Amino acid sequence: MKRLPDLEAWAIFAKVAETGSFARTAAELTLSQATVSKAITRLEGRMKTVLFHRTSRRISLTEAGYAALERAARILAEGEAVEAEIAEQSTSLRGPIRMTAPMSFGISHLAPMLPEFMAQHPDVVLDFNFTDEHIDLVTHRFDLALRISTLADSSMLARRLCTVRILLVGAPAYFERHGRPRHPRDLAAHRALQYSHTPGGNNWRFRHAQHGEFAQAMNVALQVNNAEALAPALRAGMGLALQPEFLAWQDLQSGALETVMEDWQVEPIALHVLTPPGRSRPARVQALIDYLVMHLAREPWSRSVAGVDLT
Repeated sequence: MKRLPDLEAWAIFAKVAETGSFARTAAELTLSQATVSKAITRLEGRMKTVLFHRTSRRISLTEAGYAALERAARILAEGEAVEAEIAEQSTSLRGPIRMTAPMSFGISHLAPMLPEFMAQHPDVVLDFNFTDEHIDLVTHRFDLALRISTLADSSMLARRLCTVRILLVGAPAYFERHGRPRHPRDLAAHRALQYSHTPGGNNWRFRHAQHGEFAQAMNVALQVNNAEALAPALRAGMGLALQPEFLAWQDLQSGALETVMEDWQVEPIALHVLTPPGRSRPARVQALIDYLVMHLAREPWSRSVAGVDLT
């Protein structure tokens, strides 16, 4: 059976001919001098000829060595070129990323972030699923998920990206007609517009620095499974709602909505990125996570963006 050529030894031979020294070649290739010497000896044994004249002071090519040098140098150059090309390609991220995120946050905040990432990584294919349902990442083969909630114990790897305040908001017209509540008990006389996944359901729970916790049962006039759908009724003065700050931010800045009971706080929630357990993350997925961390830190409603890696 024909043996494969000893390409590594030929590359070492070309480097020795270039440097004129076994020791210098070993240093440049981060090999031991013995490894370099054995490679040359191995070649000479295969070729049944001497490739270098060796003295205590210097080495020089033999006639056979000169005859082999051009092709051996080409082997070395081609090997260096192919490794450089592959390394360059590996820095250009490519392949699919499947991600799921909450509907409202995905449309209003995540989607506007995507064009810049797509421009930076044109060979990455994004497949996003916007839903308020908590989809199983492993079963549905998602690479990552954004979750805005208090996470339950799970096997998922989670990284806390930022804290999101929950604000009690209403339209100025609503407050003109119904007054501004100052204590949670005052909410019994108000109409509630409610996100169906609100913790505690119709019982809205608040905490005060001096007065502790207080829960108030609400009269719900509208309930929806997507918090963004509450915005039209809120702006129209149809009731009060507990809204995450990222959803209410623009309306608060424009004056379409106002906050009340600022000294009574609702337990904040956090924005997390989750990845499946037991899987190494491709570089493209890590690049997207890092990109989201950087951009979320710039959001005016974003607080306490974490700088730690997934654990």
